[in-house]
Amino acid sequence: MTEQRHKPVLLQEVIDGLTIRPDGCYVDCTFGGGGHSQAILQHLGASGRLFVFDKDKQAIELADRLYGDDARVSVIHGSFTQLQSVIERFVSVGRVDGILLDLGVSSLQLDTPQRGFSFQQEGELDMRMNTMTGITAREWINATPVQEMAKVFKQYGEEKFARRIARAIAHQRQQGVIETTRQLADVICASVPPHNMAGRKRKKHPATRVFQAIRIVINRELEELEDVLPQTRHVLAVKGRLVIISFHSLEDRLVKRFMREQERADPYPDGLPVTAAQIKPGLLRIGRAVKASAAEVAINIRARSAVLRIAERAAA
Repeated sequence: MTEQRHKPVLLQEVIDGLTIRPDGCYVDCTFGGGGHSQAILQHLGASGRLFVFDKDKQAIELADRLYGDDARVSVIHGSFTQLQSVIERFVSVGRVDGILLDLGVSSLQLDTPQRGFSFQQEGELDMRMNTMTGITAREWINATPVQEMAKVFKQYGEEKFARRIARAIAHQRQQGVIETTRQLADVICASVPPHNMAGRKRKKHPATRVFQAIRIVINRELEELEDVLPQTRHVLAVKGRLVIISFHSLEDRLVKRFMREQERADPYPDGLPVTAAQIKPGLLRIGRAVKASAAEVAINIRARSAVLRIAERAAA
């Protein structure tokens, strides 16, 4: 059994989407609490293979603890941007039968206050998925100019009060360093009106979008997603499946656009007669976007914003 506290999001939908073969080769690019990997392994036979990636040392320690003695599993401590180079080293490109990306922050990270991902628990402002490198959220918040902060909050958090919040943070840090998640959340809450222009209460906590934006920029989440998406096409075998779970619109737009562009096939000038046999799409989308059922959301609130998309590697 895994040591996770929450059921992984859209678990059955992920397993169905991957169409797992007992002797197949699969990659879980975001191990997290290990729930998806555990389910994949339950469908693999002795000759199956699973690669698991995670930047988070805590997640990798869990993976080693659970599967260090399982010859089918290779544990990679690092970003999934290493996908193609790792697969080339251990297998070969075009031999992977399924890839899973469960994007965003994991429940393991959210439930550990000292990691600083959640404003609902007091903790140091860290927010790094890989605590061995990069600047912390504390360093970023206390040094970034107002204009840049506002841009990040607007671009990555889609926060309409971005400038007001950035100014409030700058004012607060003049009084002293902002050290903790609660301190930052309090500054944010005090700087925005409790109601929107229509007079209705916010559906989300005022700090939600800002914490998301800081986390994204600290961990370069969108840049890394853009980096790995083209690699998935190269490492997948024909009929291999790509399954991606996104948790906010910025991620989902990147995924949707990538799959759509891959499905458009090789570019041809308008008006040029081309037969269906000559069209060579990289990936084919499978079904429509999938969201969690009301029943799943009721027992796992994190599933509320999850969007799952599936694509399949087209014939070469």
